[in-house]
Amino acid sequence: MQFVAQSRAPKLSYADRMSPARLQSAPLAGSADDTEAAFYDAMLHANVDAMMACWADEDEIVCIHPDGPRLVGAGAIRAAYEALFAAGAVRVLPQRVRKIETLTCAVHSVVERIEVLTDSGLRAAEVVATNVYVKTAQGWRIVTHHASADRLGGGRDHEPAGGPQTLH
Repeated sequence: MQFVAQSRAPKLSYADRMSPARLQSAPLAGSADDTEAAFYDAMLHANVDAMMACWADEDEIVCIHPDGPRLVGAGAIRAAYEALFAAGAVRVLPQRVRKIETLTCAVHSVVERIEVLTDSGLRAAEVVATNVYVKTAQGWRIVTHHASADRLGGGRDHEPAGGPQTLH
């Protein structure tokens, strides 16, 4: 069996990561909700700088798009969004957000409704995503965005009869 090493996209320099435009593009205060709104707004406007301003300044940030590879680091994530935005803006509407929040971490489970205008008209699909935020010195920032196709759920939440239950 032969293993092939995968190359990682180049890391952004400290100066690029800490540029005033990057740090000022997303809310510096506020909440994880504010950063999430800025994240989806950046998609709507195909603004990669505003998108990257939502991400934490950490080497191990992770982004996984539906059926895509695990992208690790700001360079790989930026390259993926630049490729995505090359075709234009992406209308992604977060719906049915479920949240778990602490003083320094927030996890949002969302159903993303993705709308694309094609030659045959408006097409829509639903994707389930998890967005993980941490509170940094610059404010709330994304450390993980993991989106998967909703092949079986049809965008519905599945809960036992009687509502949520404790596992342990």
